[in-house]
Amino acid sequence: MLSRIADSLFWLNRYGERSDVVIRLVYVHYILSLDRSANTSGSWRPVLELSTAISSEEISKIENDTTAALRKILTDETNPNSIKCIINRARENARGAQDHITKEVWEVVNQMYHSVNQPTLQSKLRTEQAIKVIEGLSKSCVLFAGITDNTMSRGLGWNFMQLGGFTERCLQSIAIINKQLQQNSFKENSSNDIFHWRQLLYALSGYEMHLKTYRTQNHDSNVMHQVVLNENFTRSVIYSLIRVNHYVKNIMLIHEDQNEMLLRTFGRLFSKVRYMDLQAMETQELHSFLNDIKNDLVAFTNQLGKYYFSHS
Repeated sequence: MLSRIADSLFWLNRYGERSDVVIRLVYVHYILSLDRSANTSGSWRPVLELSTAISSEEISKIENDTTAALRKILTDETNPNSIKCIINRARENARGAQDHITKEVWEVVNQMYHSVNQPTLQSKLRTEQAIKVIEGLSKSCVLFAGITDNTMSRGLGWNFMQLGGFTERCLQSIAIINKQLQQNSFKENSSNDIFHWRQLLYALSGYEMHLKTYRTQNHDSNVMHQVVLNENFTRSVIYSLIRVNHYVKNIMLIHEDQNEMLLRTFGRLFSKVRYMDLQAMETQELHSFLNDIKNDLVAFTNQLGKYYFSHS
């Protein structure tokens, strides 16, 4: 497989995963902002800080304006991380690797592209149809993931796609957890109300699983265990890293090329999380630890790019 094709497939799934995460953040915040008991101020600042690169002054101007915030996050072409820009880049990568993806995958990416570029989209965000727009985009992301999983051949291309998707999922989960840690302090023996963590769990699609899995009232510890160390939770940091490890090894097996330096780099990162001591940490230590993991994962992806995608 050409390095250009592998790169396009890797980023196609990264952009697909990023779209899903950002849209879920928007949906969760939009719904909880309508609920007076949701323990949220209604300000869009946390979501804007996660999904845009605009200054604090610019955020202050629009953080309490739902329509302006939605436009900045969903359709603003000056925001490189807007849903419109992300999906446009996903389509470019899909077009570049069109011979290596199924017709169904191309069609769903193309459909997402046309949905987010329709001329009436911005005007709908000013009305009660805004929630329908968000739900429609969310369903498109789920459809993309499902069609990819059900139609793609499990060859080298599939492994690069999955590697990209789970790398992005891990980075996004870390970013969301760290943002929540800025708002809520974490203490191992604390029993803060679960409402303090509801927005985080909803954003990671883990609220229902939490209620069914954790029975004690030690909510701080339980929530952090779930989102960082629970191997059965598909959006935890450790679960994403387990899948990254799996697909890296698959690629090396199919490619018949064992890169020991790449494996050692990822192995050190993986071990840090697998053998971490959550009980010894409080807010600042956990925040710093997750930042270190994020930086290590970015360094790993850069090394991966140089080796497989010919990035200089």
